Amino acid sequence: MKEKEYKAINGWLEMEDVEYEEVFNFNKEYAKFLDDYRTEREFVKGAIELLEAEGYKKLDEFTALKKGDKFYKVNREKAILAGIVGEKPLEEGLRIVGSHIDSPRIDLKPTPLYEDSELAYFSTHYYGGIKKYQWVAIPLALHGVVVKEDGTKVEINIGDKEGDPVFYISDLLPHLGKDQMAKKMSEGITGEQLRLIIGSIPARNEDGDKDGDKKGAGNKVKSAILDYLHEEYGITEEDLISCELQIVPALKSRDVGFDRGLLAAYGHDDRVCSYTALRALLDVENPAYTAMVLLMDKEEIGSMGNTGMQSHFFENTVAELVNLTYENYSDLLVRKAIENSKCLSGDVNAAFDPNFPEVYDKNNTPYLGKGVVITKYTGARGKGGSSEASAEFVAEIRRLFNNAGVVWQTGELGKVDQGGGGTIAQFLANYNMDVLDCGPAVLSMHAPYEVVSKVDVYNTYLAYQVFLEK
Repeated sequence: MKEKEYKAINGWLEMEDVEYEEVFNFNKEYAKFLDDYRTEREFVKGAIELLEAEGYKKLDEFTALKKGDKFYKVNREKAILAGIVGEKPLEEGLRIVGSHIDSPRIDLKPTPLYEDSELAYFSTHYYGGIKKYQWVAIPLALHGVVVKEDGTKVEINIGDKEGDPVFYISDLLPHLGKDQMAKKMSEGITGEQLRLIIGSIPARNEDGDKDGDKKGAGNKVKSAILDYLHEEYGITEEDLISCELQIVPALKSRDVGFDRGLLAAYGHDDRVCSYTALRALLDVENPAYTAMVLLMDKEEIGSMGNTGMQSHFFENTVAELVNLTYENYSDLLVRKAIENSKCLSGDVNAAFDPNFPEVYDKNNTPYLGKGVVITKYTGARGKGGSSEASAEFVAEIRRLFNNAGVVWQTGELGKVDQGGGGTIAQFLANYNMDVLDCGPAVLSMHAPYEVVSKVDVYNTYLAYQVFLEK
């Protein structure tokens, strides 16, 4: 008989000994993926490797689609969708897990390289919602691409490999920080102060004379950095205008606690949902409906742009699926396929933090270790910018998870009027499909080093898998 009182349960207490091993092994693979693929482009590259190893092919390699076919499609190397054709006709809808693969970080300005006081710097522009003071005085890595004028693409990845140098943003020492520490935390470090130290050795004269004043006076260190970039990568200062170089923490994923039950890493938000969704799809066999994982870019800045959820990438790809499935293509079939779909929007929620209890409603907040979180609505204050799932769809997902033994909980992001946030759910819901936010809880969300519970990560994977299969 079902208990009359709802109470979230600790996921670890639901695990058998053999499942403990599965949880830790799954998270070990997840941690390695996070460390190996730290940007959107890198995540897409890693996803393709996993997909092709399981027999997935590019969608444009198909001339027709049939039950069981496995496909994927990439958008500008920064977004990807993948799926398996199901038993039921496409017009009856898809089962979609949608997530995003971008994370808060620091980008370069269009002309970033300059010298100040015989130090070379990259000037930057931060990306997404960050606390700027968290990004100073920690080791940083540089990942991304530089596209030269002739179209040649140069990949750069410095700071994470053994023996690599790291990069650094300085902070003010406490001995001189009286005025800084009197400021609000949001003003202690400004956006313009997030400038990256990239070099300190001045260029020498061509004859080897150490007196570098004769070469590029005032820019001797910058000149040396330009020499290095040209010799090592064949790029010039102008090439940096057409680069996508991202500054990310040079911090490896690490277990947390004596019991190793938590995992600290950069990028849990939202690669934890993207990775678990991808792994869930890879383990799905013979789905009833066409199963799709949709991994998008630009969520942290509003899902705008041609690789974000507000683009037509998803809609256009469904049109391709319809065209490859039906002899007589029509826009109506595309609309039906989308409108009849159901979706879990994979995104994280904020875990209760006993250090800051005043911003949470204890009865309506998720906790570390109590399973995947279903979030009925997002938004801020009066549910502004929200996507709210219907009571019917929430009940359907509850029933699905309960029957499958998925450990889950519910909650919202903080107290009313305290703040809030959004996901890609609202943009998928605009297609008139049922959408519910679903993902694990995270401590220190948007920090350079976030924390999740390993049992929550594993139950997120289980939740997505059972949803995609049914």
